Amino acid sequence: MTYRQLDPEQTIATLHTLKNRISERFPESGLAGVAGELCQIAGESKAKIAWIDRPQFGLRLLVFLFVAAFVSLMAVGINEIVRNHQETSGVAEFVSLVEAATNEIILCGAAILFLFSLELRIKRTRALQVLHDLRAMAHVVDMHQLTKDPSRILNAGAEPTRSSPKRQLTPWLLSRYLDYCSELLSLVSKLAALYAQSLPDQVVVAAVNDIETLTNSLSRKIWQKIVILNEGVHSGEIPLPGKPAPVTAPPSPPAAQS
Repeated sequence: MTYRQLDPEQTIATLHTLKNRISERFPESGLAGVAGELCQIAGESKAKIAWIDRPQFGLRLLVFLFVAAFVSLMAVGINEIVRNHQETSGVAEFVSLVEAATNEIILCGAAILFLFSLELRIKRTRALQVLHDLRAMAHVVDMHQLTKDPSRILNAGAEPTRSSPKRQLTPWLLSRYLDYCSELLSLVSKLAALYAQSLPDQVVVAAVNDIETLTNSLSRKIWQKIVILNEGVHSGEIPLPGKPAPVTAPPSPPAAQS
């Protein structure tokens, strides 16, 4: 077993374990559904990554046949130019023949270059489609943690509005929920990294880096909430379940002046 590369099997197994943890802790939550959807994308990614890793011999054979046909046409064209040059002796005719040969070589070269890069571009397109889905999943995870605000627990006496989200989580459950969101974002980033590992193409690597930057940024916001929540618990501003809130003595009246 090597530790120099991400193992797709282990990454997907970690994601399934996280899905089970979320489902057991929050069985009716939308976050459990998001984790299940991400597991489905991971399963599809396993087959796509295996396809990207494999050389596409059928496509390569087709490209070889096309290249052979282009080379044959180019050889016929050059032979025709040489034969016409032998029959003509004028400079103008020779220049026109050279120009025609140059145009033919450029067109054939561009066509051959296009065909040789066909396999890479097909694999790149498939990878970018999944990376687009992973980027969308990162935003979906962020939407689920958006209303999980520790300040609503810190300010328990604040009057909610009619449209305010219901506060149903205890401080400890809220901390677990936010931690699960951060772990999901990390695994989104790791699934994206699998594509850059299998296809180190410049466009794919740039897309993966964008997803890693996005997930890191979203995860930092989540951990800011966790830090605020933990500081509130440790300072006594947020009472733990079963523990009464600290009672502060009322301020003493000012001493009467004689």
